[in-house]
Amino acid sequence: MDTSLELHASDATGWRAGLYDDIRHTFRAPVVNWIWRTATANHPELVRYLWGQLKPAFETRAFAEASVAYRDAVLTAVDGPRYRPGELDLAPAEARELRGQIATFDAVAPRLAVLFELVDRSMNGGDVGTTVPDDRSATEPYPEGLDAGRGLDPSMVAVDAVPESAAETVSSIREFHGFDDDSLPSVYRCLAQWPGFLNRVWDDLDPELRSQDFETALADASTVVDEYVEGFAYRPSLSREAALAAGFDGDAVDDIAGLFAEFNGGPVETVIPALPLFADSVGATGRRRL
Repeated sequence: MDTSLELHASDATGWRAGLYDDIRHTFRAPVVNWIWRTATANHPELVRYLWGQLKPAFETRAFAEASVAYRDAVLTAVDGPRYRPGELDLAPAEARELRGQIATFDAVAPRLAVLFELVDRSMNGGDVGTTVPDDRSATEPYPEGLDAGRGLDPSMVAVDAVPESAAETVSSIREFHGFDDDSLPSVYRCLAQWPGFLNRVWDDLDPELRSQDFETALADASTVVDEYVEGFAYRPSLSREAALAAGFDGDAVDDIAGLFAEFNGGPVETVIPALPLFADSVGATGRRRL
């Protein structure tokens, strides 16, 4: 797969634009994440099929319960920094924009964690829907108001345009997560718009992310995701055999399976659980209980 290709929402037309609208609506967030943009640019029809199989996973009360439990698992384990609005050294409008954009990352965190695990398992021979609980929430609709309308569409600096004042912080971020010099996760490209804040929050959060507390957060959040995926009431037809039987090219199927497997491990494993901590630092987290 050519990961340099992206179909941005502003360039999407026809059913692709509708697909992006549906992802945003279902994810309760005003953003189409990089993995969707790249996968759609490379294999659009396969992504349309993929989303049709996956969408029900984000529409049940059981998922709503998992999403707040994921956030709670991280914030219970790690005692991260918290700043009052007047402590941010930002104009009020800037502070509001910062909080709104961070809230979007907080909203998508459990959704991305479930997405990567669900696709990886489905396409690479893992267990999905093997222990469905006899619980109403397994098939009950998602609560309408939860995580709805609380974030802003994130803007970001280019990977090669990080402000010089944040260069040392970005180097530490890459070292911690394991990214090379050509890569920087979206949340940090977003926060680099406010380099003074990025420097401060990373200085305060870095020791926590390297602690046993964050290891506990990773394990507890992973347990939430595993239990949800194994208890998912509607098994997606996403095995390699099912995709081939649906008429998709084997190389395309392998591309998608490999992409999601890559994002379900490696550096991204430590990025997604950190997102609620950034939101919590400025009071922009979502609910932790239903």
